[in-house]
Amino acid sequence: MSPLIKIEEPGLHTTIQDTGRYGMQQYGVVPSGPMDPFAFRIANLLAGNAPDEAAIEITMVGPSVRFLENCVIAITGANLSPTVDGRKVPVWGSLYVKKGQELQFGKPKHGVRAYLAIAGGIQTQKVLHSRATYTKAELGGLKGQPLETGDELPGRTLPDTELSKRKGKLLSESLRPYYQSHHMVRIIPDEQESYFTKEALQTFYTHSFKVTPQSDRMGYRLQGQQIAHKQEAEILSEAVAFGSIQVPADGAPIILMADRQTTGGYPKIGTIITHDLWKVAQLMPGHTLSFQRSSVEEGHLWHEYETNLLKKLSVSIQQK
Repeated sequence: MSPLIKIEEPGLHTTIQDTGRYGMQQYGVVPSGPMDPFAFRIANLLAGNAPDEAAIEITMVGPSVRFLENCVIAITGANLSPTVDGRKVPVWGSLYVKKGQELQFGKPKHGVRAYLAIAGGIQTQKVLHSRATYTKAELGGLKGQPLETGDELPGRTLPDTELSKRKGKLLSESLRPYYQSHHMVRIIPDEQESYFTKEALQTFYTHSFKVTPQSDRMGYRLQGQQIAHKQEAEILSEAVAFGSIQVPADGAPIILMADRQTTGGYPKIGTIITHDLWKVAQLMPGHTLSFQRSSVEEGHLWHEYETNLLKKLSVSIQQK
């Protein structure tokens, strides 16, 4: 593998992610992976990759990237005003870039996290079967850390005949998510609802909560009406999931995200359905969200819908 891109400026928090390091949570290994799985997979599909290839996750302030070979790239997720050599380029589309050109990002317009996929995928060394970066344990990516100035990322060098087949793809606007400053997300209630008062449950489902600055890839801390417990706010630690909502003793909910711990000792009021995780991932501090009671059955239906949509998009994109 030869280096395909060079990081000229790193941005705020720019990491390499694939779909995650699953199957090892029983050993305390955090899954990681993309915060917005939908945008991540679409970026790969637009670049002509398998949906689980490693790509770059960009948070709020984007990097400057120099291309060391001719490439096809796709940018999805948040609109962070991308340009190539100073010219605006589309989000939710793929384009051909030449060796020596530079991709930069400007002012965030909508959303928080963008994804940059490169045709052929980023081919850094796998750690525990994944390239996903988990910074706290220094796993995956490059040296297990956010990308830095001077980093060169290896990938597959594809001939121009192949690149020409992958450029110029666009996702229909009707299928693109709409990032707002407030989102409603659906919750599958947890059996630990019994740890909360009836008044607390009513408050949880009828009030909005603000995302605080103490929010990151591990978890989103929320501010709003206090969610009161019936008894002590600690339980025996048990497994948690992407989207689990814990409520510690202070009554302020915490949404567990991609870099969540593997177990938690606070009662869970519920878990966000997989289809709505992108809504949380694209909120910035100061934005708000509210919760709607859902069910396992509804969660399965939306998961099936998204799975089928990705399959159809994969076929449609490859045929264009």
